Amino acid sequence: MATSGTTAFDLEFTEIAEEAWERAGSEMRSGYDLATARRSMNLMTIEWQNRGINMWTIDSGTISVTADTAQYSLPADTIDLLDQVIRTNAGNTSTQSDLTISRIGVSTYASIPNKLSTGRPIQVWVERLATPRINLWPVPDTSYTFVYWRMRRVEDAGSGVETADMSFRFLPALVAGLAYHIAMKVPDLAPRIEMLKAAYDEQYALAAGEDREKTSEHFVPRVGRI
Repeated sequence: MATSGTTAFDLEFTEIAEEAWERAGSEMRSGYDLATARRSMNLMTIEWQNRGINMWTIDSGTISVTADTAQYSLPADTIDLLDQVIRTNAGNTSTQSDLTISRIGVSTYASIPNKLSTGRPIQVWVERLATPRINLWPVPDTSYTFVYWRMRRVEDAGSGVETADMSFRFLPALVAGLAYHIAMKVPDLAPRIEMLKAAYDEQYALAAGEDREKTSEHFVPRVGRI
């Protein structure tokens, strides 16, 4: 017997909510049932972003840095930066170069004696505000390109016909978690909460364990005299 030949399975948000309500031991019957499921899903994906790095939310971007300006806003949906460099001679195939720029904390930035010094930036302080921003030091003396890799927010649950903004590998965890959150809000479903929580934890652990980079790591001991 032939197989389907396709690998495109996905769920629209209405289907995710229906499956979650059924797993919780009920049925989705009203517009309010869909709305409360959408609200729970949005809160749950924020919880996932507090747990750590979700690989599908990593992307890159650039900021055009100008002379005498040290502070720049990041996109509003940025959670945090993972890495960053200063690019010189951007676009020049023979001289473009990405140079390391170290990330520092507020205490280190505050201790810099002269924050108005100019030169090629070698340090950056990331202010994690509602709209995050970066502070470069030294203050740029000419034009550069700040290149960054960031974690962005997961897109909101849609009105019904959109699919979830996540890797397909997290769909089982999404449905299991949504069923658990729904059960917590419906008194008649309280007896199923413990079972649903265990299923949610298992599915999330499986997905998170797979959601990682598959690269080799090398540990070099530091040998010296004491």
